[in-house]
Amino acid sequence: MEWVGEHLDLIGRLLTLHAWYAFLPLLIGLALSIPLGWAAHRWPAGRGAVLTVTGLLYTVPSLALFILMPLVLGTKILDPTNVIVAMTIYTVALLVRTVVDGLGSVPEEVDRAAVAMGYGPLRRFLGVQLPLAAPVIAAGLRVAAVSNVSIVSIASLIGVSQLGDLLVDGYNRAIGGEPETGFDPLLGWGGYGNPLFQSTLLKRGLDLSTQADLATDWTLSQDRLTWTVTIRRD
Repeated sequence: MEWVGEHLDLIGRLLTLHAWYAFLPLLIGLALSIPLGWAAHRWPAGRGAVLTVTGLLYTVPSLALFILMPLVLGTKILDPTNVIVAMTIYTVALLVRTVVDGLGSVPEEVDRAAVAMGYGPLRRFLGVQLPLAAPVIAAGLRVAAVSNVSIVSIASLIGVSQLGDLLVDGYNRAIGGEPETGFDPLLGWGGYGNPLFQSTLLKRGLDLSTQADLATDWTLSQDRLTWTVTIRRD
């Protein structure tokens, strides 16, 4: 909790980016899914093809899709547009079927009554079918929102910053319990010991000699199993 209090600005910035990458595609995907779902509902001959294609899109691994986006869009690998487009694809893949199911849940007698009152296809869709299908679409929208919030974290692996950065940073630090074999001061905490992500107690010099890093002084027991170190104050 102390770390959280000291890094609220960082968490707030990453949270804002995370929300942007998750919910902007949600809105774009909803806007695209409604006409696609309406077309699939109105013309049953193409419904199977639309639902099959959108269903297959959701099976593409997120990391692979993020990496493919620059090749398709002609963007840089670190361009956030790649993430927004990829997340929009996932949103459409989830919501098209939801829209079709929602429109299919509208009672036929209600639809026929609207036709009898002179409602055209577009007016009937906007004034009758869509409002009645809204509860089903809203349920699918919640599922898509949860999916986007989780999947967008993977974007940290390609260098697009959001809350997933904290997960990657924690993984790279490899901070865990003390291993049975103890700690090697030259490797640091855990099994990775990459100085890019953590400071070690001691380090190797160019001549492979042991030099100070976090420790200012150290001794090694005669059996070479116990280190005694003095940590610098900063």
